[in-house]
Amino acid sequence: MNKPDFQPSLKGRALRLLSQREHSRAELERKLAPHEEVPGELAKALDDLQARDFINDGRAVDSVVNRRSGKLGSARIQQELAQKGLSGEAVAEVLEVLKETELARAQAVWRKKFDAPPQDPQERAKQMRFLLTRGFNAEVVRRVVKGEGLEDDVFD
Repeated sequence: MNKPDFQPSLKGRALRLLSQREHSRAELERKLAPHEEVPGELAKALDDLQARDFINDGRAVDSVVNRRSGKLGSARIQQELAQKGLSGEAVAEVLEVLKETELARAQAVWRKKFDAPPQDPQERAKQMRFLLTRGFNAEVVRRVVKGEGLEDDVFD
């Protein structure tokens, strides 16, 4: 028995995406553009969803930060927010807060992965690369790998 070819509306597709996680308007536009049959239909659907607060870029920023800040540094989070089409004052405020906690977050990520000081230059480089690729500031990475600002019991 063949199922009929049901094609959900643009609004239905957007709601399905939003039910999985917060999306920015720009993300939804990019994902749904291939399904738009009538020009302007997508913008109208997204305007309606935004008016009903289903699309909220502030929530999307908070969602990314909450999901990713435990594993990534400010630079990588900023990059992810930009890829999602998020920018502006809300992003700037969040990045300022993240920079204040950068050292503590880098220490937590380092501890989870290594939990021991580097024994040789190769190990030091490996630990630094690991943190740098996760978007932590180079000065913060240097301090973490050197053991500055860490509790004394980490290296005992």
